[in-house]
Amino acid sequence: MPMLTTTRYKKSIKPVPSDHVFMLKPGSNNKKLGFVVSKGKHKGKRIYSLTLPERQTCPRSCHHWDDCYGNNMPFAVRYDVSDWEAFIDRLEYEIATLLEKHKHGILIRLHVLGDFFSSDYIRFWDGLLSFYGDSLAVYGYTAHNPGSKLGMLVGRLNLTYPERCEIRYSHGANYNRLFDQRFAAEESFDGDSFDCPEQTGKVKDCASCGLCWEATKTVRFLTH
Repeated sequence: MPMLTTTRYKKSIKPVPSDHVFMLKPGSNNKKLGFVVSKGKHKGKRIYSLTLPERQTCPRSCHHWDDCYGNNMPFAVRYDVSDWEAFIDRLEYEIATLLEKHKHGILIRLHVLGDFFSSDYIRFWDGLLSFYGDSLAVYGYTAHNPGSKLGMLVGRLNLTYPERCEIRYSHGANYNRLFDQRFAAEESFDGDSFDCPEQTGKVKDCASCGLCWEATKTVRFLTH
């Protein structure tokens, strides 16, 4: 069997929209995320999410390459990134439109599936965070090694915008002593950490928790 290099559900990859359909989906569409942040530094912001094709946009070093949880998400819509100009132009349009709509700002979950796929893409988010200031924030997880080229660029985003960018490295927490960053780990990790309150039923959703963009400890997730 040939090695997978993209999602198993190729028909779920959609072109960049040019109509009323947005690539950025409201958190209300996802019971895990929630929509209106109710506590912490992003209180009042609305959560939106972006989903890209898994594997195609991910580092080959990802330890969940074969058992990616996208394998169990046949109905998730992934957006094609191959037309770079169309992709970033559309994202810029959608963010500007949503910020006009939501006066308290937006918090974007990067990426439900997929990852930071190029240095230009990371610099694109750098430009947006710089331009929009406190109105725009992002959070998520990356499989990039923090010492790799793209991993270091992601780390620079975190350090440049510490109040508005929280991308955790999902390699366990073996790098905590080497990098001034935050991490995500699996349930087998026994270091200084907390269990995801949404997964353990302590909170309704991410919007009512906020620890992933507030806490400095490593977050542990149940193995998917």
